[in-house]
Amino acid sequence: MPSLPVRRLLPLAALAAASALVLSACAGPASDSGAKSGANPDAEITWAIEGANLSNGKMDPQSSQLDSTAMVQRQVLDSLVYQEADGTFSPWLAKSWKVSDDGKIYTFTLRDDVTFTDGTVFDAAAVKANFDRIVDPKTESAQAAAMLGGDLYAGTKVIDPHTVEVDFTKPYAPFLQAASTTQLGFWSPKVIKSAGDQIKAGGPDVNVGTGPFTMTSYTANQEIVYTRNDDYAWGPDGAKAPKVKTLRVELLPEASVRAGVVGSGEAQIASNLPPSAVKTLGKDITVTAKEYPGLPYSLFLNEKYGVFADQNVRHAFELSIDVDAAVKQIFFGQFPRAWSILGPTTPGYDASLEGTWTFDPEKANQLLDEAGWTTRDSDGYRTKDGTRLSARWIAWTPVSDEHTAMANAIQSDLKKVGFEIKRETLEPAAYNEQYGPRTYDITDWDFSGVDPDLLRSHLGTDGFQNASVVSDPAVDKLLQDGLSTTDPAARAKIYQQVQQWNAENVAIVPLYVSSAITATSKDVKDLTYDLYGRPLFYTVSLAG
Repeated sequence: MPSLPVRRLLPLAALAAASALVLSACAGPASDSGAKSGANPDAEITWAIEGANLSNGKMDPQSSQLDSTAMVQRQVLDSLVYQEADGTFSPWLAKSWKVSDDGKIYTFTLRDDVTFTDGTVFDAAAVKANFDRIVDPKTESAQAAAMLGGDLYAGTKVIDPHTVEVDFTKPYAPFLQAASTTQLGFWSPKVIKSAGDQIKAGGPDVNVGTGPFTMTSYTANQEIVYTRNDDYAWGPDGAKAPKVKTLRVELLPEASVRAGVVGSGEAQIASNLPPSAVKTLGKDITVTAKEYPGLPYSLFLNEKYGVFADQNVRHAFELSIDVDAAVKQIFFGQFPRAWSILGPTTPGYDASLEGTWTFDPEKANQLLDEAGWTTRDSDGYRTKDGTRLSARWIAWTPVSDEHTAMANAIQSDLKKVGFEIKRETLEPAAYNEQYGPRTYDITDWDFSGVDPDLLRSHLGTDGFQNASVVSDPAVDKLLQDGLSTTDPAARAKIYQQVQQWNAENVAIVPLYVSSAITATSKDVKDLTYDLYGRPLFYTVSLAG
């Protein structure tokens, strides 16, 4: 797997003179500074994050698909292996591993010195207990179950206390990458047995792992407090107990508020900031941005529900949006527009698609005429057989100002060709009432992922995130081939075919490639990041 380039913003003092992000290479998780002198071992770091929906039973990465869940619970959850910045894998809870010649069996030799913070020993039985929980229907896991192979998963066997075997019915190439994620991290088997149904609600008594911190307090919709695990001695790349005592996570949905608290010094770190918020920060704040791997922010067109059953209408919709203008204006030229359903930092990205579809309202009008939408009503919208050309877009709250602006631009562009777009912003429960039965025309999101297998959940017939309701045997075969092909070049060609299929069929309309933007105060030293751009706190220290 190739290394992922890091897209980094300039310090704020130089930002005004710069018109774009600066690219810099990274030989491992990026470090803000090597200086450790003056670090306070009893320091508390306050970290402001978005975290809006964590309180809705989303504190368990084994059942939640929220990126914020995986981000915060990395503090307590360790993984079998660690993925380095160059895409290779190194030991973590597993000292070593081997893969069978047929690619169906992964055997891990585990460390023998690891304990959960409730005193339970980490061993092969703990691995089996967690993987069994993920595939148990009662857990209601979607993403983690898919990462564990979905239908290909054949079970986990305890060979001896420190050897565990994970079996698949067919070769499963993405498993090591999956095994490096928080979603396949490990809860205490004691908690799984006694209170497994409470883990997703969250709390110090149930969110118990082997990680560098323990959760000591959780107040829904307000904050999570993590305290250093002084016994920690088994972190990735030799990491031991953290250099700060307390990590206080403030849940602040408004980006302007997150920027405000780091700018004022109330927090030392703020994550998931938009470019607009960066402008408000002072010269003593360092801003780091890493371009997300995975699926760019996109619109999903439901081809089984309404007007998007017609491929001409889907093509016309795509060509009617002035993506370049909207992205440049809303994100100040700092996020690139997307050309494909994989971002440029994702293995298998098809660069040949760049520039292949552009704003073309004349062609869009032609396609809509060919589809039979040839008359107009008094409001200027196209009609056919007395029915208006209209599509309903549902969005999950909270909706950022940037996404609201993007939606307004899209509605305006589509109106010019006579296409009505009605947008509804819905609370999670109301959203799911429509998302479950797929009673909408459009929805939207982005999805971070280091392995292109993430497309299986979005375009596979049985994919849990198949919002476009695609069901194409040819696509299913490509996605299954991608699972079982171990040669990186051959896998890349498979996923390029999937991207080309979408470019032709327009199930998903990619709009822009975002970055994880993090702001840190000058006192924060040695903060590192994972491949998703999420802060890691194994080596961080605070001066003073």
